[in-house]
Amino acid sequence: MKRKILNRTQGFRTKDGAGVSLVRVLSRNTTKEYDPILMLDSFDSVDPDDYIKGFPMHPHRGIETITYLREGTMTHKDSMGNEDTITDNEVQWMTAGSGIMHEEMPKPSKRMLGVQLWLNLLSKDKMVRPHYQSLRGDDLKIVEEDFAKIKVISGEYKGTKGYAPKYLPLDFYEIEIKKNEEFTIDTKDDQQVILFTLIGDIEVEGDVVSEKTAVTTTDGDKLTIKAKDEDVIVLFLQSIPTNEPIAWEGPIVMNTNEDLRQASLDLRNGTFIKEKPEEDQ
Repeated sequence: MKRKILNRTQGFRTKDGAGVSLVRVLSRNTTKEYDPILMLDSFDSVDPDDYIKGFPMHPHRGIETITYLREGTMTHKDSMGNEDTITDNEVQWMTAGSGIMHEEMPKPSKRMLGVQLWLNLLSKDKMVRPHYQSLRGDDLKIVEEDFAKIKVISGEYKGTKGYAPKYLPLDFYEIEIKKNEEFTIDTKDDQQVILFTLIGDIEVEGDVVSEKTAVTTTDGDKLTIKAKDEDVIVLFLQSIPTNEPIAWEGPIVMNTNEDLRQASLDLRNGTFIKEKPEEDQ
């Protein structure tokens, strides 16, 4: 059975961090419909003044952050001792778990184009040890189909494997489709499927989705995406909803208000960071 569009969320321009101009698509108002994706921010600018101030050091707990740059450069530093820079077609995958402090500082480039996702963690995994992983080069394999190219960021596509998440499963692909052509992908009938139009407009079963829009889909085992009047870049996300309560304040996402209060107390008391870098143990 073919999937159709169920929910639609158009991104809007806002600022975050130290004044980064971005398109916020998913947020606390969309958690139920887009579970387990909590947040989706899209970057798309040719003016470094829009993003150069970046995201100075700040805390996270209870989630994973996934930053994919189609174009651009960004440097990550965190309280676990990691320091790393990604650039075009590379990924930062950070498990915040029990608590991490990190910063993300973009560098000037011809174009900053990409997304950051927040992937929820199940209650049993909220307090796991923080971890950082970059994906680059051969980590991101490309499968070429008729009129389409599928970049496998995580999960698996037709036997081609990407990064294997340790907690929630996530099939995360970038799909390029030639203008006026269509591409059909097999989907897992029991999982949530989300699309985000990074570049260009698409059509799904006669329903047009404009650029910088996220959609969820009905159940089914196939999904057909048609490009409109230009080549398109679509992000495909497939995972299992957590179906758990969400308590969210700023960069902390837990299951209860009590957990949030504890996180705030930890921040005030200087006990937020539960794990040290391996070399300090």
